[in-house]
Amino acid sequence: MRGAKSAKWVAIAGVVALTATACGGGDGDKKGSGKVDPKGIVSYANGEPQNPLQPSNTMEAYGSVVIDSLFTGLVYYDKQGDITYENAESVTPDKANKVWTVKLKPGWKFHNGEAVTAKSYVDAWNWAADPANGQQNSSWYRDIVGYEDVHPAKGKAKKKAMSGLKIIDENTFTITLDHGIPYYEYKLVYKPFFPMPSAALKDPKKYGESPVGNGPYKFKSWDHKKSIQVTAWSGYKGEDKPKNGGINFKAYTTPQGAYNDLRSNNVDTMPQIPDSELANYKQDFGDRAITSDYSAINTINPAFYSKTFKDVDVKVIQGLSMAIDRETIVKTTFSGTREPASGWVATGVKGYKAGACGEFCKFNPKKAKQFVKDGGGVPGNKISIQYNADQPHKGWVTAVCNDIQKNTGVKCVGDPKTDFQADTEVRDKRQVKAMYRSGWVLDYPFNGNFLSDLYGTGVDGNKGEFSDKKFDALTKRADAAKTIDESAKLYQEAERELRNSFPGIPLWYNKITSGHSTNVKNMEFDQAGDPVLTDVEVFEK
Repeated sequence: MRGAKSAKWVAIAGVVALTATACGGGDGDKKGSGKVDPKGIVSYANGEPQNPLQPSNTMEAYGSVVIDSLFTGLVYYDKQGDITYENAESVTPDKANKVWTVKLKPGWKFHNGEAVTAKSYVDAWNWAADPANGQQNSSWYRDIVGYEDVHPAKGKAKKKAMSGLKIIDENTFTITLDHGIPYYEYKLVYKPFFPMPSAALKDPKKYGESPVGNGPYKFKSWDHKKSIQVTAWSGYKGEDKPKNGGINFKAYTTPQGAYNDLRSNNVDTMPQIPDSELANYKQDFGDRAITSDYSAINTINPAFYSKTFKDVDVKVIQGLSMAIDRETIVKTTFSGTREPASGWVATGVKGYKAGACGEFCKFNPKKAKQFVKDGGGVPGNKISIQYNADQPHKGWVTAVCNDIQKNTGVKCVGDPKTDFQADTEVRDKRQVKAMYRSGWVLDYPFNGNFLSDLYGTGVDGNKGEFSDKKFDALTKRADAAKTIDESAKLYQEAERELRNSFPGIPLWYNKITSGHSTNVKNMEFDQAGDPVLTDVEVFEK
């Protein structure tokens, strides 16, 4: 496992080279003999997943990192952003990029011994597309012919299978799309396109509590809100075979608690250092401190169904954006470990181009106040920013609110939810009062992933229910392009359109700031911001 093979809501917040400038990862002060124990267990500071552990029902960091240890999909990508084949032997489009033929590598099995076949993929996707099964990633199949029959806009499914999925033989199937998409192969990186064994569809509730995958690790146990444990699987057919005996995903309720345990070697690594420790972590960990780039962006998004933003003039949102002094917050709250955002697409992906947000992402308090006034303000002259309190968001939310209140006169307060699970459930239930913190990391290294998959009308990632007909038309045009390069350029046009409708306020691009204990070595994070757990080696104690 090179790390997450998908993007997801993050709890913390030519193809462009996906460069990782990692520092650290050294041996540090080795414990014990300094010899490696191939059966040693790596511990990772995580949290409680929002949903049962099903690939098509996971859209947040705590569940994603576990799912990605248990499953391997058809394809992935390398540091240059080029597709690499995992469970697939090949994925080939026709000349119109409309019919894609998938050939599987023979001999792969699930952890229960069942063969991974074309049927394992086709049945899993059809099941997940059916709204009766409640899978929150179901709209990822929307490009496939027959999706609307299985997942109609209203009512029950008319059919149980998408006509665009055809099994040719045991190891071959085809995907027929409604229209050609030149980069469709990249989409297959994401979790909803993982296979599932037949037992998963017969008893999905039981399966969600004890999943069976085809990845490098096999599920062992789930002690809710305490830990999820997986063990290295000897039957794994992929190239990224584990160099350790398993992973203990330990659930923490506060980042400070995780940091304290990391510093005292009671956990081996964590996703992000707490803001309060950013000035200290390099000194605390020395050559075990980790700083690396990855493709993620933080925004604050209006809930357009809420009373606060239902009929708001776009000038108000533009004004709120110009009221935020990103440069100062990055320097003070984050000790320079973030980069102010100038658009809606994260850095490091194909098609990224700085400046899409234009003047509206630049600090201009005078203009900010005027825009809010000209736009008619917000009801009650008050907004709130929802965030999960189990991660270090309070500091920057307070700083953003202070800027907004000082520079526009609009009262702004934080709206903390107990943990990430509670935060995402409020979004899913359409109960956000005004705005919510959104952290989004790449699903695949292409700018369209941060645009149509997040702000397209009706897509699963669009929790604020934003809708812009001009934007939708531009993304449709981008998807119809003949080549990936042409599509990326057309998506740049779609991104520029967002400055006129403002689905969310871009804040900053993320960086990995972490460290590792003296118990392990070879600890690195990938372009999706996830730990490369298969490569971690554990010292004998």
